[in-house]
Amino acid sequence: MAVDYAVIVLYLAGMLAMGWWGMRRATSKSDFLVAGRRLGPVMYSGTMAAIVLGGASTIGGVGLGYQYGLSGAWMVFTIGLGLLGLSVFFSARIARLKVYTVSEMLDLRYGGAAGIISGVVMWAYTLMLAVTSTIAYATIFDVLFGLDRTPAIILGGAIVVAYSTLGGMWSITLTDMVQFVVKTIGVLLLLLPLAIVKAGGFAQLEARLPDDYFAPLGIGGQTVFTYVLIYSFGMLIGQDIWQRVFTARSDKVARLGGTVAGTYCLVYAVAGAAIGTAAKVLYPHLGSPDDAFATIVKDALPVGVRGLVLAAALSAVMSTSSGALIACATVANNDIWARIRRGTGRRQGRPEAPDRPSPEAAGPHDEVRGNRLFILLMGVAVIVIASALNNVVEALTLAYNVLVGGLLVPILGGLLWKRGNAAGALAAVVVGGLTVVGLMVALGVLANEPIYYGLLASLVAYVAVGLATRPTDAAVLAAWRERLSPQPAAVTATPGPSGD
Repeated sequence: MAVDYAVIVLYLAGMLAMGWWGMRRATSKSDFLVAGRRLGPVMYSGTMAAIVLGGASTIGGVGLGYQYGLSGAWMVFTIGLGLLGLSVFFSARIARLKVYTVSEMLDLRYGGAAGIISGVVMWAYTLMLAVTSTIAYATIFDVLFGLDRTPAIILGGAIVVAYSTLGGMWSITLTDMVQFVVKTIGVLLLLLPLAIVKAGGFAQLEARLPDDYFAPLGIGGQTVFTYVLIYSFGMLIGQDIWQRVFTARSDKVARLGGTVAGTYCLVYAVAGAAIGTAAKVLYPHLGSPDDAFATIVKDALPVGVRGLVLAAALSAVMSTSSGALIACATVANNDIWARIRRGTGRRQGRPEAPDRPSPEAAGPHDEVRGNRLFILLMGVAVIVIASALNNVVEALTLAYNVLVGGLLVPILGGLLWKRGNAAGALAAVVVGGLTVVGLMVALGVLANEPIYYGLLASLVAYVAVGLATRPTDAAVLAAWRERLSPQPAAVTATPGPSGD
């Protein structure tokens, strides 16, 4: 394993070096949170694919293939479909808004009434996403170094927190691009063909496995429908995804680059399921389907290649973890803490204390320092929670259900229905979120019904309350339409790296 260890250690050192280099680029709030909105199509596509294809898509996708065959691709496939839908139908308008968070978009559209509640919901979602991604380090570092769960979480989490805190989105963008390349080589070009060959080819797979392993809906039609509701719709509204859209140089880059990334996800989904199906032939009696990835990597691959593929799994986890971490910190600082400070100032009869300028009045250095501090604080919280939490699936399901049940309707309604107003949006967030939580308490976190009825309740509340109350103020809608309208191309280019 010495060669494999060397590959992993060099990879981890490279991630930290990228973080240090990115720190020199992050000189303003825009640089730190959205990479200066300067990414071209190549880097945008790579980094978008990297963040949506995390440990659940890699290790979990192979595990679903082990358990259900090729239909195990549906979870990751619906993620790709959601990214395609976001890119084709909404990304151009989202990029034109020039905001930093989903809650800022809701403020612009509805006049500021629903922002704080949506910020709390989004913060809880991104926190749980970061936690569940961080827990995945335990599996990988156990295979690599035989580390126990807690030290593995601390080691992996500390590296991600370090490079994310140093350079913000620039560091994360650079590391994600490397991780995208490593994943492509390790999973698609090496592990997929080697696993199929090791299992005897597709003919042996068909001969030795039940027909259900090759049925398109072998995993179950209701399961696929639930995946669409949770993951496809979750891609449309998640802060971690939107924050990547905000990094695009133009709306055309957001649409084209996201379409390429979404298509890549579809290929990755099928590859993961095929690897898991091959693992079922090679190791039919594993204790858990999630052990399939580590087992086939450890036993079926030659030295050196094994290290690269394990680095690919580590890349998948780190890309999602870092993206969720900066999203969590951005929401905590800009949507929650900044509002609390403004509210405190108003209650005391003044805008802000003279010796504590508001975020809007702070200089670039202060803004970067404040956001860097929040990444560090959220990173420490994520590591602590990940070390104490046991049920990863329930935590992630809870996060996605509350996100989609509470925020999908007011976000898409704001983009698609001009009659939607602040009262309807607030009712949709509260009613949808409470319905989801109540049904999860009554029926269980993993039940399908909470998201079904939560979405329905949110939609009914949004439409009914919206029609029963006054429309959004004309001035607010005019400002919203102005933000959404295509802007003329700049005469001179902004100095600095283009992101291509």
